Amino acid sequence: MKKEKHVETSLIHAGYDPKQYHDSLTPPLFHTSTFTFHDAKQGENRFAGQEGGHIYSRLGNPTVQILEDRMTELEKGEAALCFGSGMAAVSAVLFHLTKSFDHILCSRGIYGCTFGLLEMLRDKYHITHTFSPLQTEKEIEESITDQTSLIYIETPINPTMELIDIELVVKVAKRHGIPVVIDNTFCSPYLQNPLELGADFVIHSATKYISGHGDVIAGIVVGKDKDEIEKIRKTTQKDIGGIISPFDAWLLLRGLKTLHVRMDRHIENTKKMAQYLKNHPLVEKVFYPGDPESEYYHIMQKQMKAPGGVLSFNIKGGKETAQMFMDQLKLIKIAVSLGDAESLIQHPASMTHAVIPKASREKMGITENMLRMSVGLENIDDLIEDINEALQKIETVVNSN
Repeated sequence: MKKEKHVETSLIHAGYDPKQYHDSLTPPLFHTSTFTFHDAKQGENRFAGQEGGHIYSRLGNPTVQILEDRMTELEKGEAALCFGSGMAAVSAVLFHLTKSFDHILCSRGIYGCTFGLLEMLRDKYHITHTFSPLQTEKEIEESITDQTSLIYIETPINPTMELIDIELVVKVAKRHGIPVVIDNTFCSPYLQNPLELGADFVIHSATKYISGHGDVIAGIVVGKDKDEIEKIRKTTQKDIGGIISPFDAWLLLRGLKTLHVRMDRHIENTKKMAQYLKNHPLVEKVFYPGDPESEYYHIMQKQMKAPGGVLSFNIKGGKETAQMFMDQLKLIKIAVSLGDAESLIQHPASMTHAVIPKASREKMGITENMLRMSVGLENIDDLIEDINEALQKIETVVNSN
């Protein structure tokens, strides 16, 4: 029996054989829009699906295929698709699994643009959605309707860092024959593999940890059923066209080679940052599943290798205080992405989740004084010093209120 490779090895080698590409150590970049046929019959056969080979880069590209094969192995699925953005990946899966008058059950917190997509599906196609904590079997059962066509989950949830027990959701979903879709962006395949826990589709904004360098916009879908992925490839992806460029796929292959090394440092730094913030008098609360006192710590231990590189925290005061604090930072940059080498901080209520109405944000736990931080690869002492100096500068203002 062939022994399965460790994830660190698969990150570097999966899906690529140099012998098939002139012994090139690095996967080559096929920067072409179209591919030629030896003769007219070969073209006919390829379009009819009777012969393998590439036709047109919107339909498939060798560089992209290497990335898809590597992500398939990393997420322990059967097939994968790459897209031009995380939202292209999200929309492709939702279009694939829904029709007019269906219902989507969601975790109670989701990314702002995913929320916007759900609103559009409701307004244009009468596809409704509801949010649920999904923390108990009863909660999940009571949230499912006769029209529910999928359950869509973020875990950890952006930006509240709440966790959903994937196996619990899958257990209930299977009783109803409902597919489960997991946004695995915050974990990457290095920390969590939802398909192994029973989910049907895994989605990544590859812009984040998979890239790791802040120079790519991309999305990836991995499925446990190859036929379902092929259906998306031949319909939603082909006809809507939200594809990835070969160059971006090449950059992601490069980024994946160091994912494990980067994630280990992100995790180490985030643990220390969470402990520092937890003990600071100007911080009301830290949202971090790696804290043993977190109500989600047991779920983290159950389904994640480690708690990840993102945390959120509530600073004393309101929106103005939170923004004043960010303005005092020098090393940590104000930006809305995550997973980069650089540490990034943002104000979800006015940035990534601003599209969500305030009342809905508050139900999700997104308050005006919440900040989300993606802890980077810098020396942790320098990061803590930057945070500490910024807090010192706003201390007088906070205490006067």
